[in-house]
Amino acid sequence: MLSALSIRDIVLIETLDLKLNGGLSGLTGETGAGKSILLDSLGLATGARADAGLVRSGAKQGSATAIFDMPESKAVTSLLDEAGIDHDGELILRRVQTSDGRTRAFVNDQPVSVALLRQLGDLLVEVHGQHDTHGLLDASTHRGMLDAFGGFEGKVSELTSLHGAWRELQRELVRLTEEIERAQADADYLRVAVGELNELSPEPGEEVQLAQDRTLMMSAEKISTDLSEALDILETDGGIETRLSSALRRLETQRENAAGRLDAAVSSLDRAIVESAEARAQVSAALADLEFDPDRLETVESRLFALRAAARKHSCSVDDLPRIAESLAARLGDIDGGEGRLTELRKSVDKARDAYIAKAKALSSARKSAAKKLDAAVVNELPPLKLDKARFRSEIDVSPFDEGGPEGIDKVRFEVATNPGAPFAPLAKIASGGELARFMLALKVSLAARGGAPVLVFDEVDAGVGGAVAQAVGDRLAQLAEKVQVLVVTHSPQVAAQADNHLKIEKRVKGKAKSSLPATHVDHLERDARREEIARMLAGATVTDEARAAADQLIGAVS
Repeated sequence: MLSALSIRDIVLIETLDLKLNGGLSGLTGETGAGKSILLDSLGLATGARADAGLVRSGAKQGSATAIFDMPESKAVTSLLDEAGIDHDGELILRRVQTSDGRTRAFVNDQPVSVALLRQLGDLLVEVHGQHDTHGLLDASTHRGMLDAFGGFEGKVSELTSLHGAWRELQRELVRLTEEIERAQADADYLRVAVGELNELSPEPGEEVQLAQDRTLMMSAEKISTDLSEALDILETDGGIETRLSSALRRLETQRENAAGRLDAAVSSLDRAIVESAEARAQVSAALADLEFDPDRLETVESRLFALRAAARKHSCSVDDLPRIAESLAARLGDIDGGEGRLTELRKSVDKARDAYIAKAKALSSARKSAAKKLDAAVVNELPPLKLDKARFRSEIDVSPFDEGGPEGIDKVRFEVATNPGAPFAPLAKIASGGELARFMLALKVSLAARGGAPVLVFDEVDAGVGGAVAQAVGDRLAQLAEKVQVLVVTHSPQVAAQADNHLKIEKRVKGKAKSSLPATHVDHLERDARREEIARMLAGATVTDEARAAADQLIGAVS
């Protein structure tokens, strides 16, 4: 419910703090008094288009604040949660409009985008009037209205999830098909490349080892010469061990006579004999290993050059060749196993499509049943509104399943025929302003118990009608106000008499100076003041006792 509307420096309003109650609130007053300013201010606060012209003359900025009791709406709470806005208790929507055209939006005193403010406003308030181009005239909203009437929100949500899953699998199928088609074009190359790398069988670190072996073998001749000379020295005249052994025997002969002075020398020679023998053996072994072998050198060079050629071909290092081989083999495996994966994915797509179609069919059937009930409910409301010759229907066009969307396969369009024998056509083409407003009223009464915005505003919905028709409009508005909060701007005393709350809008001039600017004021009318206002609406400029008596009769009929 809209509990308050505060306006600062908007057009003719300098300061206004308006408290509002539930039920039906009637807004009356002379033409030009400023009733439209209230609606413009409410629109400003709830995200409607604004401009600098709304700012009161002489002011730098204007603002409008709409305060709502927090509605029991998942859509509203979801928007607030996504924006990180606390929403305990009241919901305060505020908009500031500057005289230079800039605008700022706030929700519960937290800055937000105008788009978010508009989204919240659309969920909280619906405004309908003679020249309303939203709702009935916008066929894109008709399916949502029918779903609200049928209580299909849960079914639509489930269908949306199924549609999303189906389309996601379709996109994956297209992606995989294109990927395999691209890979198929490279299949011959991949098979050759994988075969070459498998035959080459590169190993990590192999290049470094081969390069070292190659360098060593290319230097083998020079190294072998030096090793041979060293070995000759070690082996000449029986070898160094022979000479060391001869020296050792002589020392040992004199060891006892030397009283221990030769012990260290004997030990050293003993070790030297062992070390020299080991050194000679190692040099001999090294010489054998480094024997120059042209065939072995050619083998190492061929392997090294093959590895490096493969690395250049695949634009990588030699050490990366094993990884490249694995990657190419995997791509080739994708090609060879791709058809199997495609087959499984096609089955998944078909299964998801079938699930969507089954739910879409069921929802379409339910919509057709609900449409008949909605048509009957609306048609039942037309005679009291003096549209007894009019007909109303919900036309449902069913699309092919593969063209269905997140909300199903149905396109819903409300159509009317205002005269007997006339063909059905969209409302915008055949309904006058007054007829359109009454059709909207009939539709909203039929939908009232099915949810929607908690606040409905009707701007001169009774324009162009009077007497019994105006009485019927008032009755329907009062009936609607039992379910939701209704604000109606009216010039009809029959409608005003139905209001639970009566607000009078009038223009007053402060002070007596000629330069004084008029300002809009709003008064809550009680008893005698309300009777006087309804009498004015009946009689015009001069209120007579007869008009007051008629006003009493209208108010009494409601009471």
